[in-house]
Amino acid sequence: MATTTSTQSLASVTLEVADPEAARRFYRSFGVDRHIDLRACDVQSTGFRGFTLALTVSGPATVDGFLTAAVDAGATVLKPAAKSLWGYGGVVQAPDGTIWKVATPAKKDTGTATREIDEIVLLLGVEDVKASRQFYVGRGLTVARSFGGKYTEFAAGGSSPVKLALYKRRGLAKDLGVPAEGNGAHHIILGSTADAFTDPDGFTWEPTSSLTAAA
Repeated sequence: MATTTSTQSLASVTLEVADPEAARRFYRSFGVDRHIDLRACDVQSTGFRGFTLALTVSGPATVDGFLTAAVDAGATVLKPAAKSLWGYGGVVQAPDGTIWKVATPAKKDTGTATREIDEIVLLLGVEDVKASRQFYVGRGLTVARSFGGKYTEFAAGGSSPVKLALYKRRGLAKDLGVPAEGNGAHHIILGSTADAFTDPDGFTWEPTSSLTAAA
């Protein structure tokens, strides 16, 4: 099958936080500081911000290690780590309000715990997965996996280790254990390898050059 080269891809993820120094300390303790950027922002929001960052790791002990580090650094547990149909995982909310899910497809450990991350996925909660998928395809992103109107994952590109995926907003909120309602800023900026734009659900993309200048 022929492949299409994306003209647009996710190059970085920037979280907007009220206190960048405090957030930097938290994310260093959590173990994900190398994978995200931070920017000061005092715009208020309430409720669910419409996205989560999900870490996939090697086994349950590694899941527990990341979640414990997050809680010790000030995170709030939204879903305690537990086994599920798909594996093992839990959900926490960082002091800045960002929700993180840490999970593994493995239900038993086959080795010792590590601090390694196998994959990071940014899941955007959208009202209409099919419409948002079409919007992003029109911007040049390549679909890697898609399950109808429930979930879409795009092929990785650019310099970011984070993959982009779309999930039905209410389904994502339910999976995270939070109400789906929310108002105000998303508090996340997606770094673009091309131009600036805002998607149908209000998520903002900015060229990486402007993000670097604002940092």
